[in-house]
Amino acid sequence: MSMKKKNSMKITAAALAALTAVSFSGCSSDASENTSADTAVKTQTAAAVSSLSEDDLSVSAEDKDIGYEESDSTVITLNGTSGEVRGAGAEISDGKLTITEAGSYVLSGNFKGQIYINSKGSEIKLVLDGLSVENDSHAALLADKASKVTLTLNEGTQNSFSDGASYDLADSGDNTDAAVFSRADLTINGEGALTVNGNYKHGIVSKDGLVITGGDLTVESQSTAISGKDSVKISGGQLDITAGSNGITSTDSEDASKGFVVITGGTAVINSAGDGIQAETTLHIEGGTVDITTGGGSANASMKSDGTPNGGWGNWDGGMQGMAPPDGDFGGGGMQDFQPVSGGASVVNMSAVSDTSESGQTSAKALKAGTAIEIDGGSIRIDSSDDSVHSNGSISISGGELTAASGDDGIHADGDLTISGGSIDISKSYEGIEGLNIEVSGGDVKVKASDDGFNAAGGSDTGSQDRMGRDNFNTTDGASYKLTISGGNVYVDSEGDGLDSNGDFYMTGGTVFVDGPVNGGNGAIDIGDFGCTAQITGGTIIAAGSMGMEVGFDESSTQYSILHNFSSPVSGGSEFTVTDSSGKVIFSYAPSKDYQSVLFSSSDLTEGSYTLSAGGSEETVEISSIVTSNSSGMGGGFGGRGGFGGGDMQGMTPPDDGFGGGRPMR
Repeated sequence: MSMKKKNSMKITAAALAALTAVSFSGCSSDASENTSADTAVKTQTAAAVSSLSEDDLSVSAEDKDIGYEESDSTVITLNGTSGEVRGAGAEISDGKLTITEAGSYVLSGNFKGQIYINSKGSEIKLVLDGLSVENDSHAALLADKASKVTLTLNEGTQNSFSDGASYDLADSGDNTDAAVFSRADLTINGEGALTVNGNYKHGIVSKDGLVITGGDLTVESQSTAISGKDSVKISGGQLDITAGSNGITSTDSEDASKGFVVITGGTAVINSAGDGIQAETTLHIEGGTVDITTGGGSANASMKSDGTPNGGWGNWDGGMQGMAPPDGDFGGGGMQDFQPVSGGASVVNMSAVSDTSESGQTSAKALKAGTAIEIDGGSIRIDSSDDSVHSNGSISISGGELTAASGDDGIHADGDLTISGGSIDISKSYEGIEGLNIEVSGGDVKVKASDDGFNAAGGSDTGSQDRMGRDNFNTTDGASYKLTISGGNVYVDSEGDGLDSNGDFYMTGGTVFVDGPVNGGNGAIDIGDFGCTAQITGGTIIAAGSMGMEVGFDESSTQYSILHNFSSPVSGGSEFTVTDSSGKVIFSYAPSKDYQSVLFSSSDLTEGSYTLSAGGSEETVEISSIVTSNSSGMGGGFGGRGGFGGGDMQGMTPPDDGFGGGRPMR
């Protein structure tokens, strides 16, 4: 039967804010709507185009400038509730240092009180030269009026700000809620160290933009550690964050050009009860090193080891900060029956973008954005209770190195997800990689999932109504959805479907290995119902799994393929080989798990006789048409659906002998 493809409708950026319930449409088999592979596939370029401007992505020379003239600065030495001021623009009274004029101020000593900036329209530089400030009833540093405040950390110095566990807010309009609180743009630079203890709520907050270009920062907070309402830009420095809610956030939801987070350099280690890094709009990473643990890590998973939902999952508020990842292999065991904190489960909208309030966590995702996530470079390591990478809009990955262990989904986009470069290794997940439409055109991708490896526009992720953490997609009635692989190297180890598209699956290039399910309710490949297309025109694929819901490519393909079911199951680790009539080995691969059904295709296949060997069995197949299959299963190339969740994957590690487990093709 020939399957035809209906033109897909992409979701525009304007539609991303409107989340809808998951609704799935069929695929057309109308011959008039068939399109060629050339027009069906849009190959991604090597470098992604950011939705942010060049100014958004960069930091200014002024933000990096750590220089100052001491002779032109006001020098302040603090001691207890008083101190000495040498120069103009500042005075000390009753434990309050007030700065009223533009300029540079060099600060040192121990102070019991508050540094208060009240200089409307002025640029203020505070040079911290061995400064410690403690305030038991309010912010330690409050920049109330200024155009910009810069904290420069002198090399070799230790500095600190700490607030109290409760605030004396005499004015009902006072929204101060952080140890370091600025109503102006705030920049932190230099080569010294700064420790911030947010004992009341937050650590460092700017109600405008926040820029970090240097320094050794340690921030511990009861709620959000670091927040810039308009934006957060990090180009250098070393950040060590422990947060009772979110690690780093940008929260402006009123202006679409704001609310973004950009990381181009530096090192950030984040241990948060809630989200690791959360942007209201775009999260962009193109450099630096990021290490994130959220919600107690992947050991605190949405599903327990017996395959049942973890009812306590999602209760992240309180008691989680400072928790270390489980001992043992990264992303490994410890998943069984873990209950995050005492009390009942939270009923939450897992796609909602959380704020910086102290009222409880809606999610514990590692990288999270409301509009888009862009990863162009950098080194990212994640151990998360919730999704490791989650966007309510789109995700694009064109470079960098991402390793993740997730207690829920590895990478999820409510909208489109594209991978054009970089290295991705998801060692543990429920669903591995999912998006409305998924396109892989480059990069190296390894996925281990206890349900589906790749999942386009839904599928069995919504099959368990008792499982918390189920995600939405930005679906549109009448649209077709697709999974497209046009390049790169992909390896999937899944207990559910290996490559699952709720619409079409197109393969035009790349190399794909799938160690698929061992239960008959799922298949190594799965596509949508009602005439959806599984088409191959290029590339190499070997997809091994159970027999029962197997799916092969259809006759719209231009490259030969074979879907073959062996007469009996084959033990995992047993080599599967394909030999042509001259005795030449065309394929050689050893799946890591038991298998009985194998789908394979490459440009080396032509018409003729082939011998298939596996586990001592040897069977002959004759290729006389584009599609060759002995399958009589429910899938059988016609888009049958499984939808049964798999077993549990905790503690498993990818095979060591070659990319994708087993010996690769030779």
